[in-house]
Amino acid sequence: METETLALAQEIDFSMWALFARATLTVKLVMIMLIVASFWSWSIIVQKTITYRAARREAQRFDRAFWSGEPLDELFDQIGPEPDGSSQRIFAAGMIEWRRSHRNDGGLIAGASARIDRSMDVAIAKEAEKLQGGLPVLATVGSTAPFVGLFGTVWGIMHAFINIAEQQNTNLAVVAPGIAEALLATGLGLLAAIPAVIFYNKLSADSDRIIAGYEAFADEFATILSRQLDS
Repeated sequence: METETLALAQEIDFSMWALFARATLTVKLVMIMLIVASFWSWSIIVQKTITYRAARREAQRFDRAFWSGEPLDELFDQIGPEPDGSSQRIFAAGMIEWRRSHRNDGGLIAGASARIDRSMDVAIAKEAEKLQGGLPVLATVGSTAPFVGLFGTVWGIMHAFINIAEQQNTNLAVVAPGIAEALLATGLGLLAAIPAVIFYNKLSADSDRIIAGYEAFADEFATILSRQLDS
């Protein structure tokens, strides 16, 4: 009897596609959701990695130009009021407000320093929003995918037990396929969640460092302008 049961079990196809094809509609929908979530997470991970690398390079280039000794007005004239780089846009926001704060007679309008700070803070907030866009998706996938997979597993195991009861048979050939199909949902949930959690933590830390660099630059730039205001 055991030899016959093992022979029947060996004839069953346990490939990923076969497990998916034999699963119930509910479990199939769960698996599809998890696969889509995994691809979505990886697309965000790749896009953010490229974006952050470009942002760091742009910040380094602009930092060299800013501290090269070139007059700030000339640097602003070169990059224009709507530059491409994030650091440049923060600098441009400060310079635009700096120029607007001058009266026609060359004097400064009161409160120029506070307005310049606010202008750069707004620019930093916009850049931070762009940098951190998509990260909540990774957090959501990382926190919910295991539970979605677990739901698919519970549903699949329930269906497997119903089949066992209907067939009045508990041998390996009857039990194994249903359990394997159910556990595949949990595996897909973990496959989607683990990279999402790891890269969410890494990318969040990277974005925080980049934003901290923008804030440090804004403080240094504000200090330079403050000196000119005092003089």
